[in-house]
Amino acid sequence: MADVTEQGSFSEHRLTADQIKIRKIGVYDLWQSLKEGYDDFRAKPSHIPFLILMYALFAVLWSLYMVGHELRYQAFPMVAGFNFLGPVVLIVLFEMSRRRERGLELRWGAAFGFIHSSSFAPILALSIVMMLLYVGWLYMAELIYFGLFGDYAPASMPEFIREVFTTRHGGALLMYGNLVGFLFAFTALSLSVVAFPLILDKPVTSFTAMAVSVKAVMSNISVMALWGLIVVAFLTLGATLFLIGLAVALPVLGHATWHLYRKIVE
Repeated sequence: MADVTEQGSFSEHRLTADQIKIRKIGVYDLWQSLKEGYDDFRAKPSHIPFLILMYALFAVLWSLYMVGHELRYQAFPMVAGFNFLGPVVLIVLFEMSRRRERGLELRWGAAFGFIHSSSFAPILALSIVMMLLYVGWLYMAELIYFGLFGDYAPASMPEFIREVFTTRHGGALLMYGNLVGFLFAFTALSLSVVAFPLILDKPVTSFTAMAVSVKAVMSNISVMALWGLIVVAFLTLGATLFLIGLAVALPVLGHATWHLYRKIVE
């Protein structure tokens, strides 16, 4: 209850982007953030709920695949686009790291305390922005596919994979899809990597949080680009282990993102 009161006082005075200072960080800070994130995960393991979440998402994708085979071309964009929604899911882990940092009790119920605070409205607004990015990415992926393949619908997933990797249209799909996907992913990273933790930590609006996040990324562009690659590598490795690895990779990355935020924002 004390946390709710503390966060509720945020509404009294909102900080502006100019009042929040950004530090320069190095590669060492990334590895240190990962180490601290793993320490948080060990202190309060969260692999079981994330394992349930991963298989629930897998069930949804499989259902879409079975119901409408014409959606095969969206399989990869749908999975890749979950990166945009990651910060929304990981907000509870940010709060858990915040509580551990302050020596507060590590209870899952308390980690949802932000719902009853003035932080909730900015978090909700930012979550909607990330959802719109996800929808926009799926729409662009569909435009690219139909622009290259027309109304062609592969009869099976192996046929679709063969078309992608052995034809000129497939090569163009990979090139344009990855280029547009990179732009969306960079936008998502820039808007959210600092914004969600900042909203939990300080009295700011969603617009201020996004502005500070973009400033933080642009001020540390090469290091943050490496962070983005690390996130992709962790998620890819986790996904290859039948999604079981994601149940560990996601929580560790979530906690690590909080510590990365603390190193970037004064």
